Amino acid sequence: MLPSVRPLGAALRLRARIEKQSSFTTRLQMLGPVRDLALFNLAIDSKLRACDLVAISVADVAISGRVRDRAIIIQKKTGRPVQFELTDQTRGAVAARIGTRRLVERDDLFPSRVHLLPHLSTRQYSRVVEKWVSSIGLDPKRYGTHSMRQTKAAHIYKKTGNLRAVQLLLGHKKLESTVQYLGIEVDDALAISEQVELFIQ
Repeated sequence: MLPSVRPLGAALRLRARIEKQSSFTTRLQMLGPVRDLALFNLAIDSKLRACDLVAISVADVAISGRVRDRAIIIQKKTGRPVQFELTDQTRGAVAARIGTRRLVERDDLFPSRVHLLPHLSTRQYSRVVEKWVSSIGLDPKRYGTHSMRQTKAAHIYKKTGNLRAVQLLLGHKKLESTVQYLGIEVDDALAISEQVELFIQ
């Protein structure tokens, strides 16, 4: 059994609650605008930092009107590319977002309502996440945009114990950064190491 990581229940509880709904319309009513459903699902799947998530363009996730199965983003913080998958529900939400706003490839996927800004700001995104967290009765001071980024990465780690894979998915330069980000202690790392047996013949 793999050691535990920090609880990241806010995003998971909200996603589970949404997935229980039978219709797309009901899901939209829970999260709000079509934008919010696309933003929520993309935040979970992409595992991107807030600054990279809000800056996603239509061309980053769609080509010739079709939403991609995988996307590559150049991270602002590191300048390094990071790749992520888009699940069926995320592709559906993104397609709905593009269709309802009649967006084209040169457009931002989440344009700002403030005319001086090209796209949604990280502060605006933070407010949206605060609304999501509050909607399921959790403290928004404990869960924020980092919870969205951590959620899928943490569960991949818990399921596989593969820190290198999580490092690549998060776009970290150093494995130590991934260890710190997931809150893995030395004892936890040693517990993982003990489960790996190497045989030399």
